[in-house]
Amino acid sequence: MNRYPAWKYTLVALCVVLAALYTLPNFFGESPAVQVSSVRATVRVDSALLQRIESALAQATIAYTGALVDANSVRVRFADTDIQLKAKDLIDKTVNPDPANASYVVALNLLSASPRWLTAIHALPMYLGLDLRGGVHFLLQVDMPAAQTKRLESLTGDIRSLLRDKTIRHGGVAREGQTLRVRFRDGETRARRARSSPPAPAT
Repeated sequence: MNRYPAWKYTLVALCVVLAALYTLPNFFGESPAVQVSSVRATVRVDSALLQRIESALAQATIAYTGALVDANSVRVRFADTDIQLKAKDLIDKTVNPDPANASYVVALNLLSASPRWLTAIHALPMYLGLDLRGGVHFLLQVDMPAAQTKRLESLTGDIRSLLRDKTIRHGGVAREGQTLRVRFRDGETRARRARSSPPAPAT
């Protein structure tokens, strides 16, 4: 004989079914994707942008497993990370023909691989924090022109100090592009500077 009314057992069973249903997205995992969002409020993210991206991917024969557009971004899903990286470069060139005046941000992302019917009922995977996902990956790129400019500016100060320590008069030390130019008042002073210079290190 049941100790509780039948509706209570039915309610418990329904809760278990719903809990299992909304747990399913965690078993499907995530797929690599590329996300395109607008830099400025005046630049629209719409179906026309999605069509441009799909057309560029088709011309480059880069396969994708899904694409969607919402109010804030366009997201395109791919089968693996190698294709994702190739697609990111292509999409960036497509939507930002002038990199110095970019209108869109193109970023790598991960999207849920759950079937659409699960997404439609808002059954989403549980997103883990960075500590549980194994940390975060950064891709750093050196700005070589800026680094060279900073190094030349540092060398300019070093040369001025060296000439001052050696009491060698000069007409100025200036950086011209990627070149340092030291001006002397006459050839004799320049020759004395050359004789007092330490030998250049072997390369």
